[in-house]
Amino acid sequence: MCLLDTVVDWSADAISCRAVSHTDPANPLRADNRLGIASGIEYAAQAMAVHGALLADTGDQPRQGYLTSVRGVQLHASRLDDLPGALDVQAERLSGDGNTILYSFSVAHEGRCLLEGRAAVVLDASSLEKPVS
Repeated sequence: MCLLDTVVDWSADAISCRAVSHTDPANPLRADNRLGIASGIEYAAQAMAVHGALLADTGDQPRQGYLTSVRGVQLHASRLDDLPGALDVQAERLSGDGNTILYSFSVAHEGRCLLEGRAAVVLDASSLEKPVS
């Protein structure tokens, strides 16, 4: 499932994407005939995944990331599907190492912030396991 339509801009620290899939009646995240605002977290997670792919060295094996937590999420709307036009999806890398990354994210429509928060991503969950003694 790919919800994003385009990467507008990116750098080593941030990515900006656009999406119009929120207007599609067949959007796979829709439930009870609507697309709730919390679905915007998935849009942001996909932007983080694209960011990671863009930062990877050419020829590197793709690494599967896992969204392990979202914090400080603020919802400023109730739904996404009633908004015409594109969503602006932003993710900014705040910190991280080779295996864990902390991002801030936001989803906006026509300059109005719809949701924002922080997300932790783990790239190799098996490396976090503690050895069994």
